[in-house]
This record gives sequence, structure tokens and C-alpha cells, in this order.
Amino acid sequence: MKKFALILLALVLVLAAVLGIRTLGYRSIQIAESPAPRIEIPAAAAERLAASLQFETISYEKEQTDLFNPAPFLAFQEFLVRSFPLVHSKLSLEKVNRFGLLYRWQGSRADLKPILLLAHSDVVPVAPESLARWTHPPFGGVIADGFIWGRGALDDKHSLMGILESIELLLAEGAVPERSVYLAFGQDEEVLGESGAAAMAALFKSEGRRFEFILDEGLPVMQEGFPGLSRPVALIGISEKGYASLELIVRSVGGHSSMPERQTAAGLLARAVARLEEHPFPAGIVGPVRDMFRAVGPEMSWTRKVVFANLWLFGKVVTKMLAGSPPSNALIRTTTAPTVLRAGIKDNVLPTEALAIVNFRILPGESVSGVVERAKSTVADERVTVTLQEGATEPSPISSIDTDAFRMVRKAAAQIFADALTAPGLMVGATDSRHYVGLSPAIFRFDPVRMASADLDRPHGTNERISIEGYKDMIRFYRRLILLMTVKPS
Repeated sequence: MKKFALILLALVLVLAAVLGIRTLGYRSIQIAESPAPRIEIPAAAAERLAASLQFETISYEKEQTDLFNPAPFLAFQEFLVRSFPLVHSKLSLEKVNRFGLLYRWQGSRADLKPILLLAHSDVVPVAPESLARWTHPPFGGVIADGFIWGRGALDDKHSLMGILESIELLLAEGAVPERSVYLAFGQDEEVLGESGAAAMAALFKSEGRRFEFILDEGLPVMQEGFPGLSRPVALIGISEKGYASLELIVRSVGGHSSMPERQTAAGLLARAVARLEEHPFPAGIVGPVRDMFRAVGPEMSWTRKVVFANLWLFGKVVTKMLAGSPPSNALIRTTTAPTVLRAGIKDNVLPTEALAIVNFRILPGESVSGVVERAKSTVADERVTVTLQEGATEPSPISSIDTDAFRMVRKAAAQIFADALTAPGLMVGATDSRHYVGLSPAIFRFDPVRMASADLDRPHGTNERISIEGYKDMIRFYRRLILLMTVKPS
């Protein structure tokens, strides 16, 4: 017994030594950057963003095309010409499929690959039942209480307007680019981007165009949300989850509700959807998420540092903790979300058809075909027809963090958000950037604006807004990034 206790003690000491050595070697990989000179952003910039939110540039799904109104998109284009005279006199502009806007700021050196900045002008509709909960009208473009309020303030007119503001400032300063700068502003990102981003990407591919890097909307500067960290974290997305929606249909003869079959179409469909929710995809800390923890882990308390320095031992514990919150759960697995349910026309009539649409956001390393196969095996009922919907995309390739392109984006973020840590991350939503895969090995997704955890529901939600100071920092970031990558003073 004494011998066993000594062996056990020795094993504990060896384990403690291994954990301690690994933790001591788990050093910070943060970059030391002096804050960039803080330039003054005119108050008119906030006013222009507010005015842009008054244009109801709403995109609709294919089955709702009759609701689409082109007038706000055309009026918005005219507004941009008035708002940014230097941009429209110095940059070339090509319209793609009438509403997509493709700008080019020609550089002086043809040997340097250009950069491409993305944004989109369209917004999602506002649910009528939510109108009473808006502090200010969603298309009012109101400035109040230090914020700019309205649909598009965070998704994604703030990016579009912020990029143009930064270039207007640079042009006024007499800046001349060595590396060309392209801007691609789609008009249908919220409905898969086929007419906007996909068409512009196809145009670039037909021209043989390749970019040093591509930057789209994405992860924000999180003010909090990382336990054990007292500093904000600027998260730069280096990959994007894939996207797939499956249609589940059950058909039946129907009949009177007083004489139901033992298993009705609605009941079978409900069972199938429940099985998908009850059997989620496996979780794991992979790729961009592992890189994220490598960047922030050394900045945590000693206890947490021990955990993240030794994921080989504590990985399952960390994964279980992350699975307890929807935002962090989305980082570690392919998610399953029933989003549409339809069945029946009357309370005393059995439906002849019951339909559900289930949306999956696919983790890097998994695939669309794998999602379909797993869903069918999970439902395991031949009476339920499972069909892949149009618009599915694979997870994007993971952009390397060991490149000059990533270092420049990270450097700009560190110089503008000097109090924040910087880290790579995984974009869990879909962006236009997925259409540009193949045009650059370095595609990043970063929204240079500070957000608290409570703000994460504002894009597509109620009371969408951005702080005036936050928007000014966004303009400063784009200006700084363009200076670092492309521009020499004249």
C-alpha cells in the first residue's frame, strides 16, 4: 500500500511538473505597438452615417422578390456621390448588376498586388411586431444619447460608409497609393450575395485579378466576454463557417382531426426536428479557435493559463464549458438551428404536408455532404424527405496568421485599439467574403468597432445602433490600415 502511494505521489509530481513547465513556456504572443496618432474625425461623418440609414435598402428572399424596391438603392448611390466628392472624382466606379458598386483607387506600382475591402449596402427587413420596441424608428437615422440608431448601423452600412470616409480623408490629405485599393460593395449579402459579391468575384476571376488580402465585415472588438481577461479583444476572423439549409418534408393523406392517424405529418416532422436538436454535432477546439486561445490564454490568470497551456489534458473540460453558452458553443461545433416550420391550414384539418427548414453552420474540417449524410442518418425515417437547399457553401479555407497581410491587419487593430489584445478567430456567420475564395490566400473578417456582449443581438435585431466614438474609431482603423498597406504621403 505504501509503495502504491509513493508511485501515485510520483505520478502526481511528474504531472504537476509537466503542467508547470508547459505553462511557464506559454508566453504572450501579443505585439507591442504604439498607438497611432489620433486624428480628428469631423462630426459630419456621424451625420452622414445617420443619413445613410434612412434609405430602406432591404433585400428579400427569392420567394419575396415582388417586395424588392430598387428606388432606395438608386437614391443611396446618389447620396454617396454627394457625400464623398473626392472619392467619386479620384476613384473609378463600375456598377455590377445595377446595384453592386466596384471602386478602384489606382496605385502607382503595378508590381504590388492590390487590396480589396468589402462591405454591403443591403439590410434585413424589420419585423413589424418589433417596431414598438425600437427606441427610435429603424429607418429614422437618429443621432441620440451618443449613438447612431437604425437598421444597418452595425450590419453593414457602418463598414461601407466608414471605408469611404477613410478614403475621403486620405484624398483630402493628398495621399497617393502605391498599391491599388479596390472596394466591392454588394447589394444582396443578406440573401446569399449572388447578384452582388458573387458577380463581382466572377468579374475579378475573369480578369485574372489577385489580391494581397481581402477584408470583409466580421468579428468585433469584444469589450468583455473572455473570463479571466480584463482587456478587450480585437478578434480577426481567419476562417468562416460553412452554410447549409436542409428542407424536411413529410406528406400525408390528411383528413379530419377527429380521426387522426397514429402518426400525423406534423407529428413525424416534429419528431425529426427534435432528433436533430437532441443529437448535435460533436464539439472540439480546432483551427482558428485553438489559435484564438493561444493568443489570449497567456494573458489570463495563472489558473486559466495552466488550463489553456495544457488543452491536451483539459480540452474536454474546456469544451464542455464552452458548450454551455450559445455564442461559445457556435465556436466548437457545427450548429443545428430549425428556422422555419409550416404545416396545416385549420385547427380541425390534418395537414397533408408538413415542412421544416433547418440551418447548419459548418465547422472548418467538416463539409456540406457530411451535414446531409449525418442529418439523414439522425432522422432515420424514410417518411421524412431531406433535401439540401440552394446556397450551401463549404467552410472557408483558414488564412494563415504567419503572413505580412495578417500582421498588417493586426498591427492596425493594435494601433487604433491600443487597450485591446489582438487574436485570430472564427466567423460563425456568413459574409460576402465566401464568394472571393481563390482570389487571395489571405481573407480576413473584422468589424473594427467595440461591442459588449449585450450588443451581439443588435445586428438583425431590435435597436441596432453604433456609438459615435466607436464609428470614429472604425474610420481611423480603415485609414490606418490603408496607410500601412498601400499609401505613401505625396
